[in-house]
Amino acid sequence: MKSVSITALLFLLPLSVWAGTFLETFEDGNLDGWQEIVPWDRVPGSWEVVEGGLHGTVDDGYLRLLTTGGDTWKNYTVEFDVRPLKKHGRPTIAIAARVQEKWLVKCYIVDAVVVLPDGGNAPERGWFFCSAGNLNGGKAKGLSFGPQPLLKLFRWARLKLSVEGNIFTFWINDEQIMEPTELRIFRNQEGFADFPEFHTGGIGIGLSNYTAVFDNITVTGDSIPDSGAFAVTPQRKLATTWGNLKRF
Repeated sequence: MKSVSITALLFLLPLSVWAGTFLETFEDGNLDGWQEIVPWDRVPGSWEVVEGGLHGTVDDGYLRLLTTGGDTWKNYTVEFDVRPLKKHGRPTIAIAARVQEKWLVKCYIVDAVVVLPDGGNAPERGWFFCSAGNLNGGKAKGLSFGPQPLLKLFRWARLKLSVEGNIFTFWINDEQIMEPTELRIFRNQEGFADFPEFHTGGIGIGLSNYTAVFDNITVTGDSIPDSGAFAVTPQRKLATTWGNLKRF
């Protein structure tokens, strides 16, 4: 995974000169600036920084999201590394953008359970889903879905979600899973009158029925303030990044 992280950071170097960059590596050992969103006021998940990585555990099927960012974050790309450690049921890993309270646009990978005519289960397979809506359920606007190989236990993977206006794009391990897709909210449809426009908002990482480690959370975009491991000026950002790369 270190080689993947190095490649991702090198790719981001030219971007960081022209756009703001937020980088969270959890090396400082705290979760300052992060807040958890819990659906229906259920029990919060477990989030703990261990040896420079964020360990998250949710042992039921309701998605919990750890979020950061602000109402002024607009067009950006968010990505992170994740390493599943244990399944507690039918698991989900999620990435979210344009988070406003419990409203968000999210893409997630979930195990699919297929029941065969004889009552048995088909071999495990995964699916991805991308949608906009409220974490408390109700109406949701779908963007895309389809079959997707499951994330492997103890293997690092990288999820990436790009938002530009009302166009959303999703990648897993640098493979484009959802092509640029327009989010259109038709308010004349029943249940959609109170949907937000999803123009701005923070980012989120999430899971359900999983224990997993998250790391190298990166957000780049013109509206993103420089923070985390990168310094304010492009020259200092390049020097800081090279210093981080040398550790590998």
